[in-house]
Amino acid sequence: MKIYISVISLFITAFLLSGCTKDAVKDGATTLDGSSVSESYVYDADSAKITELTLDKNLSAAEALMLSPEFSDPSSPLSKRTIYFEYDSSQVLNEFIPVIEAHAQYLMNHPNQRITLQGHSDERGSREYNIALAEQRAKSVFKMMQLIGTMSNQIEVVSYGEEKPVALGHNDDAFALNRRVEVVYK
Repeated sequence: MKIYISVISLFITAFLLSGCTKDAVKDGATTLDGSSVSESYVYDADSAKITELTLDKNLSAAEALMLSPEFSDPSSPLSKRTIYFEYDSSQVLNEFIPVIEAHAQYLMNHPNQRITLQGHSDERGSREYNIALAEQRAKSVFKMMQLIGTMSNQIEVVSYGEEKPVALGHNDDAFALNRRVEVVYK
């Protein structure tokens, strides 16, 4: 009998709570569990703006930034944060220049923003060689951003070499995915 009453209580509570809408919570409000609520915008297929309330569990500033429309819109170059390289090369490919330019421009417009350029390589070659190559790749992106006008104190360069692969295979496709520089906002 007690279980039956508990189940009924749960259904009644769920029914009452389902009547509560997200619209009742104001932007920046705090919920009972201490998390905050913020407003975000999503665009549908007809480019109409849809407002959503997002419950964030103590997102860092960088995580919140990555959820903003300019970073999450797939058509924005800022949504692309990986620059790929040819085998045994640190030369930036032409197809990634607009991506680097967009991130450099963003940094110029936001002088307090910081990034880390994380250089990576595939597993071929010695560990020392791959660390040096990955660093050269990150420095190539760094130099381009500096030439565009980004302040050097906004950018940190880190080399991981072959230590953090995104693809674990031992074929050309996996190698190509691992030859990269990742732009990480802090």
